[in-house]
Amino acid sequence: MTSFTERAISIIRQIPPGKVMTYGQIARLAGSPRGARQVVRILHSMSRKYELPWHRVINAKGQIGMKEESQFFRQKMLLEVEGIEFINNDTVELSLYLYEPIN
Repeated sequence: MTSFTERAISIIRQIPPGKVMTYGQIARLAGSPRGARQVVRILHSMSRKYELPWHRVINAKGQIGMKEESQFFRQKMLLEVEGIEFINNDTVELSLYLYEPIN
């Protein structure tokens, strides 16, 4: 595992219930400001193995990145169970729910 991957996994694990982070935010904090797609790959391939709270990671617009309908609704439901409310059925108010870890 690369050090970027290890740092990204560590950051994702820290996201508390009821908060979200963006792919780009995680990439930047893990040391690769342009590595948002790498974060997507990590979530896709390692969420189960490392028990990552994948559902707490969204895009920079505050939206769920999943395009497939059942996955979209699963992620939305998991976030709503944690108390996150959506605007216009698909957007999280980042000013309320964005997690900013202390370095």
